[in-house]
Amino acid sequence: MPLNISERRFHYHLAHWMNVTTTRALIWGFARKPLVRQLRPVNSTPSTLMDALDLVSNVRGHGWDWSRGVHFPRETRPSNRTGFIFYTILSAAANVFAFGILHMAIRSSSPAGLGTLTCGPTIFDESLPFYLRFLRSNVISILGLVWAYVNLQAGYDLCTILGVLIFGQDPAQWPPVFDAPWRATSVADFWGHRWHQLLRYILLVLGGYPLSSILGRAGIVSGSFVVSAVHHHIGLAMLNTKSELWRMLVGYGMMAVGIIIEDVFKYVTGRKVRGISGWVWTMSWIILWSNVIADGYTRAGLFELPSPIDRVLPVRILVEHLVTGFDNLLHAISSVPVA
Repeated sequence: MPLNISERRFHYHLAHWMNVTTTRALIWGFARKPLVRQLRPVNSTPSTLMDALDLVSNVRGHGWDWSRGVHFPRETRPSNRTGFIFYTILSAAANVFAFGILHMAIRSSSPAGLGTLTCGPTIFDESLPFYLRFLRSNVISILGLVWAYVNLQAGYDLCTILGVLIFGQDPAQWPPVFDAPWRATSVADFWGHRWHQLLRYILLVLGGYPLSSILGRAGIVSGSFVVSAVHHHIGLAMLNTKSELWRMLVGYGMMAVGIIIEDVFKYVTGRKVRGISGWVWTMSWIILWSNVIADGYTRAGLFELPSPIDRVLPVRILVEHLVTGFDNLLHAISSVPVA
């Protein structure tokens, strides 16, 4: 019996968490020495039980010895507990609302039956000439990047509220999850520091470190992104068994290529990729290959899932009107005869 939308969404999220949890359990099961908690909440006393609970729920390893090398963004939220909770609640509400709007916009941009499909809708409108088709897919890819950001930020905010407000955790146990990724001035800066580092540990252990013994720095980078591609594909396979692994491998794999290109640039010129030119390069490369990733997500049916604001009729009408207007504009431009 085919699964309904709610069941597929549950399996999508469950697959991600099972993958992370199982992988970490296997890694720690073969650890050569005990894991050490180096940072505890203020005025707390050492407790094996609390350490165990923190270990299984602490995805980035904040305060543990196995998180060495992980970038934790500077805290910008209020320092007092009440202000921190209030700020986080507002952030969660804003990000959930933004997530709903972006989810709706991407879904409206990829109606079923558009293009030559293998398993679902695509972001590429084949009725448009190449340059307009690419412009359109780039816009959708940018929306997809922002969608991923607000989606993860909303989830992190909700978990933060649960931990601090319900379980009485110290706000310091919930450092920011993003560090303004839109300010990245290199592809390495984007993925290694400014984007979330929730999967960093398992990506390095499963892919980066093993391949580094053969290819060095290039192996760390390429191995990590290959594992990331497989991880994301596993989630999509829960939505649609016809989802194609190669789209994730190409999309995420080319992010690794971008970082390796930056390493070659530094080796040849002696200068790091940075500044305004670095920002232009970074955004161009990430948006370009996000086309492949975003198309993989839409073809797998991720955006067929309901959004939190689907029933807010005025918002839905406005979003669909803007998307339709943009598409009509592109088709009107394509119909203008070239002199």
